[in-house]
Amino acid sequence: MNKSSTNQRLPRAKGIDMGTYYTPKECAKKVRHLVLPDMNRKIVEEFITILGMRGIFEEHRVPIPNKVVMYGPPGTGKTLTAFYMAQMLELPLILVRLDGIIHSHLGETGSNIRKIFEYAKASPCVLFLDEFDAIARTRESNDEVKEMARAVNTLLRCLDDFGDNSIFVAATNLENELDRAIWRRFDTKMIYSNPDESSRRQYVELLINDFEREAGLMEEACEHLSGCSFADIEQIVLKAKRKAIIEHCPLKREHLVLSYEEYNPSIY
Repeated sequence: MNKSSTNQRLPRAKGIDMGTYYTPKECAKKVRHLVLPDMNRKIVEEFITILGMRGIFEEHRVPIPNKVVMYGPPGTGKTLTAFYMAQMLELPLILVRLDGIIHSHLGETGSNIRKIFEYAKASPCVLFLDEFDAIARTRESNDEVKEMARAVNTLLRCLDDFGDNSIFVAATNLENELDRAIWRRFDTKMIYSNPDESSRRQYVELLINDFEREAGLMEEACEHLSGCSFADIEQIVLKAKRKAIIEHCPLKREHLVLSYEEYNPSIY
C-alpha cells in the first residue's frame, strides 16, 4: 500500500473495503476553511494537549481520552473537525462510510465492524465513522432488532478493546437514536449547530478572501446567509463567485441573492 497517494482506497481486508486513507498533509488541505465555535475549539485543543502529555497522565494514572463523538445538524463542521484533529496529531485519517459495512446477511455487519477496529488498532490513526447512528442505533428499535442488537454489542466490545494508540471519532445527525450504552463509551462529546453571527462572518471572510467585490458586500452576505449551515454558505458563495467570473465583474449583491434563491437552503 502506497500511503503517499491522494485519497486512495484502503485495500480490501478479508472481504471488506476498509475506507479512504488521508495523510496528515492531505487533511491540512481539507481544513483551510474550518471555523470552530469557541467551545469546540477549546475541547479539541485540550484533547490534543492531553495526548501530547501521555507520559505524565499515565504517571498520574489518569486515562488518556481517545474517543470523540460529534453531533448536530448536517453541514456544521463535524467531518472537517475529524480532518483537523488528524492534521494536528500528525496521524493519518481513515474515513469509513458505514453503508459499505452494513450487510443484510446475518452476523456480517458485526464481523465488518471488528475488521475495521482491528485495522485501526494495528496502525496508529484517526478512525472516523460518519453517520454513526447507522450501526450504533438503540437496541430498542423495532427495525431488524436482533441483527442491529448484535452489531451494537460487537461495537461496544470493539470500543472497550480499542486501546489508546489510535483515536476514534464518530459523527451523527441523529444523536437521540444512539444506544445509551454507546454514549457511555465516549470520553469527549462535541455539540454542533449552525453558525452564529461571529462564526458566519469569519467563514464568509475566509470564502470570499481577496476576491474582488463591491463595497459593503461582506456585511450583506453575513446578514443574508443567516440560518444557513457552513456547507450551505460555502455552496452559495461559490455559486456567486462563478456568476461574477462569468460576467467578468466584481462579486455583487445580486450574485449572492440569485445564488441563494437557486440553492434554496433549508432553514430551520
